Amino acid sequence: MQFVLTINQRDSRESGDLVPELIRSLRHLPAAVPFQRSVGDEAQGVLADASTAVEAALAAVRQRRWNVGIGVGELRLPLSQGVLDNDGYGLVYARRAVERARKAGERIPLAVDGPDPGIAAEAQAVLRLLGQIVASRTDAEWKVLDLMTPGARGQQKYVAEILGITSQAVSKAVVRSHWQEEWATRPAAARLLSLCAGPAAPAPAVPSPARASEPAMQDA
Repeated sequence: MQFVLTINQRDSRESGDLVPELIRSLRHLPAAVPFQRSVGDEAQGVLADASTAVEAALAAVRQRRWNVGIGVGELRLPLSQGVLDNDGYGLVYARRAVERARKAGERIPLAVDGPDPGIAAEAQAVLRLLGQIVASRTDAEWKVLDLMTPGARGQQKYVAEILGITSQAVSKAVVRSHWQEEWATRPAAARLLSLCAGPAAPAPAVPSPARASEPAMQDA
């Protein structure tokens, strides 16, 4: 099972091409096929585990510039390191998802698609809630949170010393940003993504990204 993320830019005419910046921001994540430009103002990547898919999706949501589609399904093996050289259901689901995210007009433009539409909808709902938390944070809060490590003890004093602020200020930023709640919820989002895959199925042909408005699969 693979997790395909198709991420396209929302405002390229106003802000210019941000795809290289997005790819750099996701480069540290382990990927079966690394994030790369697929076409125009869009990037795609293939991830082997759901937790990494959640992390990548939230990283894109944080930037407030992207429509995010997550497709869960098998790709034809062996995988090519060129994302456009692969085919399979995961790519088709990701294409449908990002088109839904683009057209929905949601504040958090993120959608999930997979063989089990009910569980995909549940995963999407949880991820949108997490995305709302992430997208609502201030720059000051991110200065604190980017120095934090989930599960580590006694780090707030260390972060305060680095930033030259009080431990109380760090604590308030952590509470106000719902950082602990986010990390407590991420495993649930990852589990739902894994469950929406359903049984394996033969891989169909995948349409060209340039024809994303004509998905190869029809909604049930």
